[in-house]
Amino acid sequence: MPNTADRVRKSAAPERGLWRLFGPAFVAAVAYVDPGNVAANLTAGASYGYLLLWVLVAANAMAVLIQYLSAKLGLVTGRTLPQLIGERLGRGSRRAFWVQAEVVAAATDIAEVIGGALALNLLFGVPLPVGGLIVGTVSMGLLAVHSRRGQRPFEFVIIGLLAVIAVGFTAGLFVAPVDWQAAAAGLVPRFDGAQTVLLAASMLGATVMPHAIYLHSALARDRHRATPGSAATPRLLRATRLDVGWSMAAAGAVNIAMLLLAAASLRGVDGTDSIEGAHAALSSELGPAVGTIFAVGLLASGLAATSVGAHAGAVIMEGLLMRRIPLVARRAVTLVPAVILLAAGVDPTWALVVSQVVLSLGIPCALIPLVRFTALGSVLGAYANRRATTVLAVAVAALIVALNVALIVITLAG
Repeated sequence: MPNTADRVRKSAAPERGLWRLFGPAFVAAVAYVDPGNVAANLTAGASYGYLLLWVLVAANAMAVLIQYLSAKLGLVTGRTLPQLIGERLGRGSRRAFWVQAEVVAAATDIAEVIGGALALNLLFGVPLPVGGLIVGTVSMGLLAVHSRRGQRPFEFVIIGLLAVIAVGFTAGLFVAPVDWQAAAAGLVPRFDGAQTVLLAASMLGATVMPHAIYLHSALARDRHRATPGSAATPRLLRATRLDVGWSMAAAGAVNIAMLLLAAASLRGVDGTDSIEGAHAALSSELGPAVGTIFAVGLLASGLAATSVGAHAGAVIMEGLLMRRIPLVARRAVTLVPAVILLAAGVDPTWALVVSQVVLSLGIPCALIPLVRFTALGSVLGAYANRRATTVLAVAVAALIVALNVALIVITLAG
């Protein structure tokens, strides 16, 4: 009679190449090219040229480590990060933790819906509140794909949108006069005054989004049907390392392209401190076609990121409250705050900035437990982090938390 390992090998036999196991990390990577990232990267490039290019490179390297640890946790334990946290908290603490995580999820959703609504306004002149409703409705359709067809078709849709995002935010480089020598100099870490420190803190500190940390543990577990002690785990971890590496490289390239585009075309141009102003400047400097492609990329960013954010919220609720509600129903409820803000006439770029500050508050709550769990043999057994990995993860977590604290303090201080 075949043992468990034999059954696992037979079930995994149809997937011969590791690339066939790719997908979860590309979904998580959408969090790194959301409208909040667009605003930060364009501001950095338009205000300071290539000076802060090194920040994006460093942020992407950190993201590779953090996202891999999250995926590994889900693969090895068969549990999500919210589940593991919830299992170790009392009822009251668990609910309090859920409240802060839900606030973070709501802030994420606000940023993504506003970004998509802005794109519809730029492309078709759609009023922002109506655009928010359209983005929410389309994202419901994307989540319905996940609910009815499973995770794999959902991954294909999100990866397709990621491709559109990549084209939308990199197309301008083909006509923009990038100073590659100055860009290379931008890889050297340095600042130019207090404002560049603040901007670097917002770029680096807000890169690792808490909802992406929570979600990736669930994406990896569900996609590969992970069970503790599975003989397939080593192979899945090898595939996951590649999945994370390629997806973060793609997200990093898009972010870098945005900064290069802004540095080459928007440096010193008035009004580029907002997404609308940056779009107008790109259309004026590089032509209407580039501006349109940029807006299409922004729309794809909003649609993909808000769908992924709603999925993350469901994972958080299931893990901490042990309750599951349909993804589409959750999408409908969490859409309300964003539409209210848009209807109230709140400045979209300001709302994006505030949402990033709120997200910063939730990063330690996701990052610190992740680093701790992945270092414990009692949780991951033989797959627990090596000492060098733990030291590096602690250093990365400490830096990210410190930068987010600095970002919050400086922002509140004006």
